[in-house]
Amino acid sequence: MKFTLTGSLGNTGKPLAEQLVKAGHAVTIITSDEAKTAAIGAIGATAAVGSVTDAIFLANAFTGADAVFAMTPPNLGGSNIISNTTEAGKSFAEAIKKSGVKKVVMLSSIGADLPSGTGPIAGLYNIEQLYNQLDGVAVTFLRAGYFYLNFYNDLPVIRALGIMGANYPAATNLPLVHPSDIAAAAAEELQQVSAGKKIRYVISDIKTAEQLAATLGKAVGKENLPWAEMTDEQFLGALTQAGLPAELAGLYTEMGKGFREGRIPAHFIKEGSPVEGKIKLADFAREFAAKY
Repeated sequence: MKFTLTGSLGNTGKPLAEQLVKAGHAVTIITSDEAKTAAIGAIGATAAVGSVTDAIFLANAFTGADAVFAMTPPNLGGSNIISNTTEAGKSFAEAIKKSGVKKVVMLSSIGADLPSGTGPIAGLYNIEQLYNQLDGVAVTFLRAGYFYLNFYNDLPVIRALGIMGANYPAATNLPLVHPSDIAAAAAEELQQVSAGKKIRYVISDIKTAEQLAATLGKAVGKENLPWAEMTDEQFLGALTQAGLPAELAGLYTEMGKGFREGRIPAHFIKEGSPVEGKIKLADFAREFAAKY
């Protein structure tokens, strides 16, 4: 089979491509960086260099593929993030229609069932709506949990202050995911026959924020690392002080509020809180310690 993947050689894109190549498929990887062409070739794939906001380029890259893995880059431009994400989704949808590809696996997110109040996830809600309108195209929405890798951003605070924290309480349950588990689910969905539109949650583990801090703290030699709940104002200030642009900091604060109020995981819980990923928090803690 022939697959076209977006996401370049990122944390999800690279292991996904490697699995598909190993299974004997022809894989084209879209990248905006021409310098990655050699690395893409080294894993047995073909590079297509261009922008994911260019519908004509995307249509050419999708043409002839049996299926496409659609991943919209996060934080496009650093400002007007939701609108930029949505516009990129429009380019994808236009390219899918023009190319005639009949199967798409989209990397989405927990909370993408909600149109607002979810921070950056709102852009993925908009894209899901666009893909739902694609006639004759089978689409699997992979709604991923909160990436383990995001907690690397907490390393400076752990080193300096000996805490972890956000604007939700220690008892908040967090559906978490490792990119390798997303890659495994995407590979499975791309290779199987499917029709219509469906949602598949990809979650590796569920832990409270308190359990998260304790596990990661122990891994880096800080026993009983506390979870500090902040107000929205305190969290926003901490993010901006850490150097995040004001708009992005505001979106992350809104997302934290969505977890605090239980809105973001509500549909996931309604579906039975399925956990299928293999990489548990204890496994990721070893990766986290290596970065510490």
